[in-house]
Amino acid sequence: MAITSGKHPYQVALHLSAVTAAVAMVASGNVPRSAEQVMAGPVLVMWVALLVLSGLAGAVMVWWPSRWTLVTALRVELGGVFLLAGGASMYAIALFATAGLQAVVAGGFVSGLAVGSWWRSAQILRDVRRVSEMRAKDDGG
Repeated sequence: MAITSGKHPYQVALHLSAVTAAVAMVASGNVPRSAEQVMAGPVLVMWVALLVLSGLAGAVMVWWPSRWTLVTALRVELGGVFLLAGGASMYAIALFATAGLQAVVAGGFVSGLAVGSWWRSAQILRDVRRVSEMRAKDDGG
């Protein structure tokens, strides 16, 4: 069985970019106008938290101890990618809601990130199920 998990530089860079952007927004107090216009206070806070948590999960994957189980590693990766998918989706909606077709470049890019993150989440979920099924068979279940 081929597991599509691991320390993919592309994925790690996306997670670290997410946390860097979120920390920069918090430190500077500058939030994109589109997000500020569309997202109410608590939703905006949740969006920033999604970006931070996604980035932290990505960082955990970089330094993940190899002695921990594959299923646990996959679940942490799934959590980070799932959070990134949610955060990217929220921002894509904010871009298109405020700028319409003028947001086609930025909104299209962020939407691509969201779709890719949802797709990767589905891949990881499939891998978690496969590994769990194999472990159940090996344990006599």
